[in-house]
Amino acid sequence: MLKIEGLVKRYGKFTAVDGLDLEVSRGSIYGFVGPNGAGKTTTMKIMAGLLRADGGSVYIDGIDVSADTDMLKQKIGYMPDFFGVYTDLRVDEYMDFYAGTYYIPYEERREIIDNLLEIVDLSHKKKDYVDSLSRGMKQRLCLARSLIHDPEILILDEPASGLDPRARIEMKEVLKQLSTLDKTIVISSHILPELAEMCTEIGIINHGKMIDSGSVTEIMSHISKERVVEIKPVDKKAELITLLEQMPNVGNITDNTFYVSFSYRGDDSGLSYILTNVVSEGIPVLSFHEKEGNLEDIFMQLTGGEDNENA
Repeated sequence: MLKIEGLVKRYGKFTAVDGLDLEVSRGSIYGFVGPNGAGKTTTMKIMAGLLRADGGSVYIDGIDVSADTDMLKQKIGYMPDFFGVYTDLRVDEYMDFYAGTYYIPYEERREIIDNLLEIVDLSHKKKDYVDSLSRGMKQRLCLARSLIHDPEILILDEPASGLDPRARIEMKEVLKQLSTLDKTIVISSHILPELAEMCTEIGIINHGKMIDSGSVTEIMSHISKERVVEIKPVDKKAELITLLEQMPNVGNITDNTFYVSFSYRGDDSGLSYILTNVVSEGIPVLSFHEKEGNLEDIFMQLTGGEDNENA
């Protein structure tokens, strides 16, 4: 669907994007993660056709967008991390203005605008001035604006930036709804737990290079061969710990008051063997599960928690 190969962008002697490769499958929500200045915004602007790359290519459905800018304009909807709004316009006038920039026939605009305002939950604000909206409402309005021409791909740079918790939840629900409408979404954010919850794929960028990509679980497996397993017994915790100490590929056994955790280096059949033995020894088990990877931990391990120069 969306593919980047060897992307390069320089600002003087500074290389903001350095041979970046990226691939986003159709219908996915792709989380673009990296420290400040890692090259996220620069890459997204190149995807949207707002910056010219110094090297590499961006493809949509196998077509190089640099050779077909009209196709790029139709297929991409872009929401920047910082945007201006025309505060002296009413909400429906604002949307109508952007519909005109995409040459949408006047007689078709009203239905399109009403549908989009309903999606972002702003129908009740249609006749209000943009300047009167809260920051969260303005963010949702700009998201609706990026959808005015029904693009296949949405590129959203920090859409939840500066929003309070309630507004972030509202934005997250809108994005989930859009993913059900067969939209492919590329989204950058500093709110890592929310990205981990929303995104089907994650790409981690640092110093302009893609350093890992995949699901959170896949990336976790790349950086650590150890799996963390948690068992919650009804009782007989001491017996459980003694038994685990005798098991192969088990280490770092920890008593966490209500459950026992351990690290495991092995395959699924080995985990099944452990559970079978625990039950056969008469230790009642309420739950037995592998702990999922944490995106914040992954991010810190892969980037060292650093920030770079702005890019």
